[in-house]
Amino acid sequence: MPGNIRTFILMAAMTALLMALGWLLGGRGGMVFALVFAGAGNLWAWWNSDKAVLRQHGAMPVTEAEAPELVALVRQLARNAGLPMPAVYLLQTDQPNAFATGRDPQHSAVAVTQGLLRILNRDELAGVIAHELAHIRNRDTLTMTVTATLAGAIAMMGNMFLFTGANRDRGGALGGILAMLLAPLAAGLVQMAISRTREYEADRAGAEISGQPLALAGALAKIANAAGRVVNVPAERNPASAALFIINPLSGMRMDQLFATHPDTQDRIDRLAAMASDPSVGASGVPPVRRR
Repeated sequence: MPGNIRTFILMAAMTALLMALGWLLGGRGGMVFALVFAGAGNLWAWWNSDKAVLRQHGAMPVTEAEAPELVALVRQLARNAGLPMPAVYLLQTDQPNAFATGRDPQHSAVAVTQGLLRILNRDELAGVIAHELAHIRNRDTLTMTVTATLAGAIAMMGNMFLFTGANRDRGGALGGILAMLLAPLAAGLVQMAISRTREYEADRAGAEISGQPLALAGALAKIANAAGRVVNVPAERNPASAALFIINPLSGMRMDQLFATHPDTQDRIDRLAAMASDPSVGASGVPPVRRR
């Protein structure tokens, strides 16, 4: 399904969810308010969600003068993928991770963490960047960035209605609590269903772009084994953005892993190993992932 159509369907689903939440908590008036809120949120998310996510994570743009090897690597891989050069950002966290964002390939960005640059070799870093470029080429970035933004808005609206005294004739305080819990949960289920499928496809396409499936597999193992030991504070503050990252950035401090947004890392590694011409190299060259 083309990325724009998928995003429109997702926006419609999120809007319906918000309207149902509004009706539960405020009757017809609440439903109308939710519709207006959703319409404004959808328009804002379409044009600004990428900037909002980068800002939430404290991403800093880097130039070729500041990080010549990184920017040159992104440029080379973008050329391999047939994409225009994306903006490059650095995240000030020791957790190894990366994500891509942007509404289309002409307005895209790749963000990597300081921790990622520290633990990966050049081939592994190329695999991770190629994975993110695959998301840009597949237009996953628009879908998942908008989802992250709207899921956060749904959670905010649930909290707002609960603590401002919503219509007590429609379930009272219990209804408010259920709405606060179930609305972001439902949004998370939509997010989860999309992100698991897209990660497998981005792994495959990223391995083709970089030409080294085992290097990407090795990078996934290193990231997964290290990410759980380092708290990513911006991600913990905005759990809805977790699906953007190549590996789940959440530590599970606040039931963050109740619904995982990513497929099993070892399964991803096994699929990449199967892409390599010599399967025995994959079996001996990629360290196993420790279960969190």
